[in-house]
Amino acid sequence: MTSPRRIGALDAKNRTVLIDAAERLLLEEGHTAVSSRRVAARAGLKPQLVHYYFRSMDDLLLEVFRRRAEEGLEYQALALASEQPLWALWKFSTDTAGTSLTMEFTGLANRSEVIRAEIAHYSERFRVAQIEALPAILERYGIPPEELPPVVLTVLLSSLSRMIMLEDALGFTTGHAETLELVEQQIRKLEGEPRFADATP
Repeated sequence: MTSPRRIGALDAKNRTVLIDAAERLLLEEGHTAVSSRRVAARAGLKPQLVHYYFRSMDDLLLEVFRRRAEEGLEYQALALASEQPLWALWKFSTDTAGTSLTMEFTGLANRSEVIRAEIAHYSERFRVAQIEALPAILERYGIPPEELPPVVLTVLLSSLSRMIMLEDALGFTTGHAETLELVEQQIRKLEGEPRFADATP
């Protein structure tokens, strides 16, 4: 019986260097440019080390995605627990910093079932966390759940913000300013002017 191929330690420095290099390639040149040879060259390591630490390129790309997704979950938790949770959540949802990486992983999901499943898994975790936090937040503002169901609110906010970010990345912005202003007017009625120094992590 063949023993499983050894995979390098999860906390090894070279493993982190390779994840960093893959992320930079994704952002700078797109997912079609990411290969074991290109990642190794960017990391300043030998190509065979890529497959010492990762069984496949999909495994490496999954680690890039998971690292950012876990950071996002932590950030979102802090936003939802902040003094102005709706402002903080909206700011987090409309932050364009991660748009390029999101678009690259969307492209990867079209060819990789494993990556598509992982994106769905983490998207569900983000949504469930919002649904669990929103009832108490809405209750604080005197909004009954039958008037604005938390599950509906989270779908509206996340879908709207995602579409605006993706369209903006494509250079299509018609109606964005008006839509953003309408959403922010409603948040302002509940939480006042945003105090991002306090409201965001």
